[in-house]
Amino acid sequence: MVNREVVGAHYGLRDWLVQRVTAVIMLVYTLGVVAFILLANGASFEAWQQLFACTWVKVVTTVSLFALLWHAWVGIRDIWMDYLQHVGLRLTMHVLTLLWLAGSLVYMIKVVWGA
Repeated sequence: MVNREVVGAHYGLRDWLVQRVTAVIMLVYTLGVVAFILLANGASFEAWQQLFACTWVKVVTTVSLFALLWHAWVGIRDIWMDYLQHVGLRLTMHVLTLLWLAGSLVYMIKVVWGA
């Protein structure tokens, strides 16, 4: 058995797959929003309100925004691990990033679900 020190963002297939799956989720959601904009000529504020009043739209939006946050976490975490060599600075940036993403999640739920 070889002991080796793993340094950097080398999490392998799981994180590679997370990045791809979340990117596909965000792409499909974006295409849906663009299709709504193109198909609903001159969509009014009321039309947007009606669309986002549907529970399934709220669920799809929540899933898409959660995918965005997860995608951001994997990407930013890898950047910090690859380019910040000082452990204290890396840990600080990880914590600040997690706090920012958690705040974004709370705000996203408030906006989408009207909580």
